[in-house]
Amino acid sequence: MKLPPLLLGATFLFWGWQTGFLLPGALMAIIIESSRWVKLRWEFSEDDFSRVWTFCTVVLLAATVYVFTSNQGPSEFRSFFDNPNPLTQRNAGTITARTATLLLRWLPMIFFLCIAAQEYSSREGIPLETVSLILRWRWRRARKLGHQLPPTHYINIAYLYFALCLFSASAHASEETTFFWGAVALVGWGFWPLRSRRFSPITWTTCLLLVAGLGYLGQNGIGHLQGYLGNLNPEWLAGFGRRRFDPSRSQTRLGKIGRLQASGQIVIRLQVKTGSAPMLLREASYRSFDRQTWRAEAAPTEGESIFEEGGSGNWPLLPGKTNRHVLSIACYLDGGKGLLPLPEDTGRLEKLAAFDLQKSSLGAVMASGPGLVVFDALHGPGPTLDGPANTTSDLSVPSRETNALAKVVSELRLNEQNTDQALRALTLFFQKEFSYSTWQDSPLMLMTNETPLARFLLDTRKGHCEYFATAAALLLRFAGIPTRYAVGYAVHEGSGQNYVVRQRDAHAWCLVWDKLAQTWRDFDPTPASWVAAEAQRASLLQPLGDLWSRISFEFSKFRWGQSHLREYLLWAIAPVLAVLLYQIFFRRRRRGAFQRHSGLAEKLTWPGLDSEFFELERKLIERGFLRQPSEPLSEWLQRAAVDPGLTDVSTPLRALLLLHYRYRFDPRGLSRSERDALRLQAMAALAQIDQRDSQTVSAQPG
Repeated sequence: MKLPPLLLGATFLFWGWQTGFLLPGALMAIIIESSRWVKLRWEFSEDDFSRVWTFCTVVLLAATVYVFTSNQGPSEFRSFFDNPNPLTQRNAGTITARTATLLLRWLPMIFFLCIAAQEYSSREGIPLETVSLILRWRWRRARKLGHQLPPTHYINIAYLYFALCLFSASAHASEETTFFWGAVALVGWGFWPLRSRRFSPITWTTCLLLVAGLGYLGQNGIGHLQGYLGNLNPEWLAGFGRRRFDPSRSQTRLGKIGRLQASGQIVIRLQVKTGSAPMLLREASYRSFDRQTWRAEAAPTEGESIFEEGGSGNWPLLPGKTNRHVLSIACYLDGGKGLLPLPEDTGRLEKLAAFDLQKSSLGAVMASGPGLVVFDALHGPGPTLDGPANTTSDLSVPSRETNALAKVVSELRLNEQNTDQALRALTLFFQKEFSYSTWQDSPLMLMTNETPLARFLLDTRKGHCEYFATAAALLLRFAGIPTRYAVGYAVHEGSGQNYVVRQRDAHAWCLVWDKLAQTWRDFDPTPASWVAAEAQRASLLQPLGDLWSRISFEFSKFRWGQSHLREYLLWAIAPVLAVLLYQIFFRRRRRGAFQRHSGLAEKLTWPGLDSEFFELERKLIERGFLRQPSEPLSEWLQRAAVDPGLTDVSTPLRALLLLHYRYRFDPRGLSRSERDALRLQAMAALAQIDQRDSQTVSAQPG
């Protein structure tokens, strides 16, 4: 089924206008429409069409890899509900839409070679076997076994390609109605030759305009509904999603009975580019403690948005700060959102492919983006993200903990010492009198008003990092030193400049206010033996887990566009495309020239050219019955049958001609018995003609 003249060219121009590819669209229109006036045609075989299709498929694969990895992949739909921040939703939506529309706009260019091959081929379509793997397999199997080839079916892809161009043009950037009415005009033009003749052109046009009007009204209705939904309260919509990350509070395991379970799974990978590796990576810090929970504020406040520098992937956390060290960090954002593990003195992030970034006055940085981020954290001595100490929040102590705290502070005389002396006294106290343990026994007798923290300080004197960090923070506060509770990861396992951080490296420590420097500094009261204690709990299968973690990490880097594998894949695909083009345009010609020289070209190209009737035709030409230019075989055979020497074979020749025509041009071909009849009858006619010729020669006088 052919398209009306010039319709495809007009569609190319419309597509180019809507998508910003007007120049390629015009060039494609000229190439396609020129086929109506250019008489040059190529004899593409089924294999050539298959190579064209394979070429377009490989280009589609390369384009898909490029757009999805260069835009960090499609963001999860769930992330729109997990994060009610309108800026994050807009950025994530923009990335997802850009990923899809880029590929959509390229489709006419990707498959242009298919339609061009059809228009400049001597046939009016492409073989169905080109796009059907089943039919292609049947052809290859028949060739391999030497069986008769199945009939070839051809399809005209003009209308399919026309629909593809309109679909691609729908990814336009304009909000005007030009696409809608342009598409209506082109569709009406395309269906005009297919309209029913039972109705007048006026009736058909009226129905088309009525359908277009209803479609336009429906489109506007959907637009109004979308605007209504967009104005709904995003906090209400966020209730349908799960809020996985909460930097406003940290639930500790104080008082939990049993063993604290920790996994050896690798969660963060580090590479030191300049400077040295930090000992701690902080995710968040908290001010207020009540029972077993630390909270960031008495009343949670929203973080401050950080703006990317012109889409470069650079995010200034502390503008103007000098950062001497660079640390490359690779971490996962579960669900597309998470707290970034950063050195305390980080002032700038670079190469971070995030949708949105927010920071709090307590030093937490929340990122929304792809599932894996690999970025550089620039850090160095100087200001930090943390706000100054608050004499109320950073010195508050729960009343139910004051008795135990007072006993220890009095024992160590912390309230009589400056900050440095108090920190040394606490470090020595915890190292000598306490031990690290992930196991908590059930208390034999629980005193009235005794808390897990009091029991840790006065009785058991063993616990994990949350006990030590909480106890140190409250003891320092009771001594009048502003302190905060921090959580994150300890960095200790590495080789060279690379480090890995495991789930069991999750850690808690303190931030102590330095009044003279007017800044916060890390203080880790947990005995250093905790690292060795955690390492002893490593599984014997940890090397296998690390290998699988590495494989998963490399795949995640490719999936989320954090590696250079995309460029390597594109370079690897380029030679494949070059080989396919060579086979389509050059190797086919060389093979054709060789086959013509060897006399095998026709036998390998067209079915039916091995018919024995051609031997009869050659025999009759040798007898002097030459075919006139463009003379059909039937007329030529009727003229040759007048010869007296062919009277006996004139009737078999006509029957043979019918079998010959069917063998060459009937898509169903001949059955095995009919093929044998063609061969045997042709050989019998040849023998009869040779016998008549020999009798004529012997009858002549010597």
